[in-house]
Amino acid sequence: MAVQRLRDWLAAFAVYRDRRVLAIAVLGFASGLPLALTGQTLQAWLTESGASLQSIGLFALVGVPYTLKFLWAPLVDRLPLPGLTRLFGRRRGWLIFSQALLMLAIAGLAVSNPGEALMLTALCAVGVAFMSATQDIVIDAWRVEILEERQLAAGAAAIVFGYRIGMLVSSAGALYLATLLDWSLVYFAMAALLVIGAVTVLLVGEPAAKPRGDAERRFAEAEAWLAERPHLSGAVARVMAWLYASVAGPLLQFMTRKGWVGILLFVMLFKLGDSLAGVLATSFYLNIGFTKAEIAEVSKLYGFVATMAGLFLGGWLMQAVGLYRSLWVCGILQMISNLLFAVLAMQGNDLWFLALTVGVENLAGGMGTAALVAYLSALCDVAYTATQYALLSSLTAVARTVLSSYAGFIAEPLGWPLFFVATTIAAIPGLLLLAWLTRRGAATRVAETRPGQTLLAED
Repeated sequence: MAVQRLRDWLAAFAVYRDRRVLAIAVLGFASGLPLALTGQTLQAWLTESGASLQSIGLFALVGVPYTLKFLWAPLVDRLPLPGLTRLFGRRRGWLIFSQALLMLAIAGLAVSNPGEALMLTALCAVGVAFMSATQDIVIDAWRVEILEERQLAAGAAAIVFGYRIGMLVSSAGALYLATLLDWSLVYFAMAALLVIGAVTVLLVGEPAAKPRGDAERRFAEAEAWLAERPHLSGAVARVMAWLYASVAGPLLQFMTRKGWVGILLFVMLFKLGDSLAGVLATSFYLNIGFTKAEIAEVSKLYGFVATMAGLFLGGWLMQAVGLYRSLWVCGILQMISNLLFAVLAMQGNDLWFLALTVGVENLAGGMGTAALVAYLSALCDVAYTATQYALLSSLTAVARTVLSSYAGFIAEPLGWPLFFVATTIAAIPGLLLLAWLTRRGAATRVAETRPGQTLLAED
């Protein structure tokens, strides 16, 4: 029995050889590539062009489309594209459309001259962010629909792995290229790299069409309601019906789940402790005496490798033991990793212990990200995949941004050791919610996300 179990665990690695999972990694690269082009890399170009610090700071607003993408996700979810949908299918048509416009937007940014026309550069950067966010909507929907339930965590690991590589290329890679080439040529080179994503879309198939029962039912409800009100007709009536089915429908459908409020709270709180510890990590390292070079080598480079390993292990763990057990393992590891920060705070300047802390924290964080993205994917109803995933992924940003923004107010009066103990305690509510959601026999333990297929259920 033990030998067979070991064989099953080793066989779980085979999930990474599936061509769909490999394609997701490539599309993750296409998803991560544009981010630094409107962030850190663009800041370097603006600085060399002589832009003021105030102007460079305002460019942070360029990233707003990433946080508001759920607003136009219903359009991506429901509207066909003339010609492209017929030729390539609903998801691939939108992917090709968004990638083509994204390449054009990056090319537009390449020919803009921030030293002479800063406003034009800003408009082009917003265009890049908007089309990049649109591409993300489609990639997430395609990923959820193309995979089987047992492959969701591997797909989650693959998408984040590709995403991080894309960000590395467009940040460190672009900055290195800028020492050899003009900035315009650097941005043209980045735009050209997106061809990899477009070719992948053409080589990999469209997800199989599945019944979109809830969406069709809500359209029928809207039409029946409008039929009783003849004064509402024409374009206004059609828009009202579409808004009800495509915008309100995803929210109403999600709210039919048992324990939906608890699910949303869990999504927000699962990585709260991890986020609280991470937001002040660099300041903590400097404060206890590590040099910037040591932080760069251990926290950034070594930490990046550990995160990639964590993503890989998270996907494998899901394949081997199932989603809920993976969430438990990853959640506990994330919590324990925060205690290492508390020990490091008491140890002081110990480079080996820094490496241990960073390694465990990034490994656990990568595993937790893979498991959480898989959970979000499994929650999405096939009728509203793009819209619901955009909404759920926006909620995960709450812990990373809003809730973790208070970390400094906690750390200052407590001091570093007690602060990291507090971040460990902050992980407990998420685990308590996980225990409630996954208790045996609970309705929240089973999520019917695809007709005829029960997901998230484990013995």
